[in-house]
Amino acid sequence: MRRTSIMVAVSAAVLALVTACNGGSTEPSTSGTAPGTATPSPTASDGGTGGDTVTVKHAQGTTAVPAGPQKVFVFDLGVMDSLNALGIQPDGVPDAPYPEELQAVADGAEVRIGSLTEPDLDVIAEEEPDLVIISEATAEAYPELSEIAPTIDLSVDPAEPMQSFSQNATALGEVFGREAQVEAALSEIETKVEDARATLKDAGNTNGLVVVTSSGEITAFGPGSRFGLINDVLGVPSASPVKAEGQDGAPASTEFIADTDPDNLFVIDADAALGRQGATAEDVLDDALVDGTKAARNGKVIYLDPADWYLIGYGLDNLPRMINEVVNHVATESPTGTERDVSGT
Repeated sequence: MRRTSIMVAVSAAVLALVTACNGGSTEPSTSGTAPGTATPSPTASDGGTGGDTVTVKHAQGTTAVPAGPQKVFVFDLGVMDSLNALGIQPDGVPDAPYPEELQAVADGAEVRIGSLTEPDLDVIAEEEPDLVIISEATAEAYPELSEIAPTIDLSVDPAEPMQSFSQNATALGEVFGREAQVEAALSEIETKVEDARATLKDAGNTNGLVVVTSSGEITAFGPGSRFGLINDVLGVPSASPVKAEGQDGAPASTEFIADTDPDNLFVIDADAALGRQGATAEDVLDDALVDGTKAARNGKVIYLDPADWYLIGYGLDNLPRMINEVVNHVATESPTGTERDVSGT
């Protein structure tokens, strides 16, 4: 597990579709265009770079964005990861510690624009960005931000994570003129997902349980959650029908883990991700009940990289790392005994 230098708390607040605003205006879409998709628009007179615009359908409406925006402010670490993969440096980022993968991006930004959950509206208005990109953590500020500049909400939908992520990445490609790069990256990720699913299937009918430890507490996550990549995308059956609303998971305990008795126990340490002091995930799960599970007996208590999973999530560079981590912990061999390391991009 990589050591990280992390972070501020990320709250997940999801806002309903909002009707706004002025220049770079948004409105609920009545077309069949999926969120995160982009289409060229006629030349606009709404500020920005002053050239052609790209119409982006996103989680909170439809926004006309200047094509090739010159000053871009980004609040979402997954989007920062994707922009970094495309060679694009944001001009404004939140004032917070960053995982090492994104530290250079943070250092290269000229403006601090608030925190991950609380944008500094005065600074943003003064700086007059061409584009602001947000996601769940900043969703409540969408009405105010969209009055200042064209704003798009590129939240990943946990109900359709890969489709949502692909649409968001494609929209970034359209906006920044990186269509070919995005298409190639998504193609590689699709191939990686297919290979990962095959490798995990070869490993046998092994299930998994995802838990997050935070301040000594345990929460569990299942299909359709923010960590549904494991179940919904990679095809690892959930060891328990975990049901939870929102992004916070369902309350759990070591007793719950013992009763579930998963083949693989995937653990994410939120305190480590956020740079908080306190009991580590290893401390929280140092329990006879956990030790008695199949996962513990078979060496399959898997401590996932906290920054990659809890902070960054779906990004063009980060998503392959997440896939690699699951596959290379759960199954590194095929039934014939030939090692199948899928750690390459």
